[in-house]
Amino acid sequence: MTSAPPIIAGYSYVRPLGSGGFADVYLYEQDMPRRVAAVKVLFADAVDPEVRRTFNVEADIMAKLSAHPAIVTIYQASISADGRPYFAMEYCPDTMSARYKKQPLGVAEVLDTGVRIAGALETAHRAGLLHRDIKPSNVLINSLGAPVLADFGIAAAVSADEGEPEVFAMSIPWSSPEVLQEKVSGSIPSEIWSLGATLYTLLAGRSPFEADSREKNTRDQLVRRVIKANYTALPIEGLPPRIDDILSTAMNRDPSKRFASMADFAEQLRWAQYELGIPSTAFEVAAPEWAAASPVRFSDTRVRGPVISTVDPNSRRAARAAKQVEAGVVDRDGLPVAAPRSSSLRAGLLGAGIGAAVLAVLGVVALVVTGVL
Repeated sequence: MTSAPPIIAGYSYVRPLGSGGFADVYLYEQDMPRRVAAVKVLFADAVDPEVRRTFNVEADIMAKLSAHPAIVTIYQASISADGRPYFAMEYCPDTMSARYKKQPLGVAEVLDTGVRIAGALETAHRAGLLHRDIKPSNVLINSLGAPVLADFGIAAAVSADEGEPEVFAMSIPWSSPEVLQEKVSGSIPSEIWSLGATLYTLLAGRSPFEADSREKNTRDQLVRRVIKANYTALPIEGLPPRIDDILSTAMNRDPSKRFASMADFAEQLRWAQYELGIPSTAFEVAAPEWAAASPVRFSDTRVRGPVISTVDPNSRRAARAAKQVEAGVVDRDGLPVAAPRSSSLRAGLLGAGIGAAVLAVLGVVALVVTGVL
């Protein structure tokens, strides 16, 4: 059950979408510009410094990464009228989890999804960020029918600060063996594993280490199978062996034997598309120069919300405006002042007047000499 939807300036409540561990998600309609948005709102009784920190981090990471076409776009983050932090994001009407539970997806769609999400994750990795919760339910389908990565609620830095305690978060059965064994809380190789397990799930209609009988798929049984990592070929008749080769490499028990990066993983998926006669999906990734800009602050626990925009009086723009007032170009309200004529212009006009007088005198002299006067 979701809690009462908050009042948010500029938005009208439509209906609930779901509820998670620390937040509810609602559908709202934004008034200006007109569009629908999924709004994630923290529970009122769950707001403590640690929850606020992770919420701030999630909003900041989405804002940094959402320019990527395969990452959910965030519109706004602030504080609602009743004091609950929220952020509004792109509304996606479907998920890959719901899709594969109806029926397994086709090879062409899964390869396309793999390349797109690998590009999104490579972009995150270049920015020094790990998603840490890659699974079918976190791959949404946007309004154009394209897959997009969502839910950066347990994201972390690729290189954590020394002395900072590791927080282990896992989604069985898509987490890698080393994460389930708590050897690492997350890494680029573990994300490669999780994407491979997700693609396997979409193709097979079940997770990689799930048995046919539900009685044999308890949490402990799944953990033991994932740790052993005995890859089973996809149960799809006529599937090219290359697909199994790619996924078994991504889900190798030894992290050092997996693909070196998401870019390498995507390149193999693109080669599979080429060999199958499927149009290759563009591998889209942010430029390296962008990655270092505006780093995410993982330790920020401040209450962040609406602020009044100010201009530093010592800014370069303010200093330039003061010089223009002093020079008489504009008044103190910034309005242009009629410029006085320059001395050179006055000199030019004076010279022209003198020249005209001289010519008139010379003309009179000439008339006298010729006897006209």
